[in-house]
Amino acid sequence: MKDILIKNAEIITMNDEMEIVYGDILIQDGRIAALGKDIQASDPAQTRIIDGTGKTVLPGFIQTHIHLCQTIFRGQADDMELMDWLKKRLWPLEAAHDEESLYYSAMLGIGECISGGTTTIVDMETVNHTESAFQAIAESGIRALSGKVMMDVGDGVPPQLLENTRSSIKQSVDLLERWHGYDNGRIQYAFSPRFVVSCTEELLTEVRDLSAYYNVYVHTHASENKGEIELVESQRGMPNVEYLDHIGLANERLILAHCVWLNEKEKQIIKEKRVKMVHCPGSNLKLASGIADTYSLDADGCDISIGADGAACNNNLNMFHEMKLAALLPKPTHGPTAMPAAKVLRMATRGGAKAIGMDHELGSIEIGKKADLFLMDLRDFHSYPSETVDPYSRVVYSAQAHDVETTIIDGKIVMENKKHLTVNKSEVLTQSNISIKRMLDSIQKTVK
Repeated sequence: MKDILIKNAEIITMNDEMEIVYGDILIQDGRIAALGKDIQASDPAQTRIIDGTGKTVLPGFIQTHIHLCQTIFRGQADDMELMDWLKKRLWPLEAAHDEESLYYSAMLGIGECISGGTTTIVDMETVNHTESAFQAIAESGIRALSGKVMMDVGDGVPPQLLENTRSSIKQSVDLLERWHGYDNGRIQYAFSPRFVVSCTEELLTEVRDLSAYYNVYVHTHASENKGEIELVESQRGMPNVEYLDHIGLANERLILAHCVWLNEKEKQIIKEKRVKMVHCPGSNLKLASGIADTYSLDADGCDISIGADGAACNNNLNMFHEMKLAALLPKPTHGPTAMPAAKVLRMATRGGAKAIGMDHELGSIEIGKKADLFLMDLRDFHSYPSETVDPYSRVVYSAQAHDVETTIIDGKIVMENKKHLTVNKSEVLTQSNISIKRMLDSIQKTVK
């Protein structure tokens, strides 16, 4: 692997001191080896020099809730609330996946993430063909925590998605044993029960025990929608987070997406048990689910990170869009200083790293950490003037995903000057169209 030397850039480090360095970054063996001014390559012939003049370098975004399996459904399930969206559109579409469609759906999402500076994802797949998604993750070079979704009960679930409990667990463990730790830990596994409504208590308690045994994360949805909470209370006798705590799942290995509707007891559980909460503002707005109270949760010291959710309920996987929403939404209720830009950018980087237990390796540009970062060019109409603007404000409120030029993951360049090196863009775009048409035809035949 060649060394990489980025010269003369604005470097937003996101370290503990929130330093901004104007200078160079040397990357060796996948890690940041030096940071400062006038760094020289020890072996120029074996060093890739990147001119960072006028560019801004940031640690890679860490999106902690994404569904790569849903990227291909973009625009297929608009303007619906959660339970209708699931039963009438999402679950039938997921049931129609085959190995090829899932592979290209994953590649489509990964390409979009890399294009916008996201270097790590926490991904929840569908029930079937999960191997194809892991193959796409492996080939693309993105860092991922991923898992097969688990569903062994539920009203309105297509038969192709409704699993036998033991089979669901066995398939999940088989995938874990194949993929967890792949490529020096770039890929990790997370047990992924969809949500309480889709899972028996037998499955959830088994996941609890397996998570402890393998020391891996559990990634699920909770308290996204009022109708969902009513279902959980009618079936289990208590709301989502209280129930998950009751059965012993609430701990530092639990990643909970959404958490829009929490009572005070549940907020305390999240805080005290160090549960990782994922804010998905774009998805929650589009599905009319509500607005998570991140201001209060953050003030209480809860661990919060950010994710776009899936392209079927957001229509993009753009962290810049999510950051701006995360910064704006608390302001009408709590005032203009409620969620400042620097805090939101920290959630998108350091917060994500903490959520997956890798804050010692990721989330900031510091000597010794893994080289997951991106370069962006903010020299454009929408982000000027530049000289007197706070850099955090400029990134969160003005920057766009298309400003990202080069993305580096694990010390490897995966996109350079907007050209993807690990994802065949033209093939993925063409095959995504072919795949979704095939899937829609299959659904139509089933309906007839």
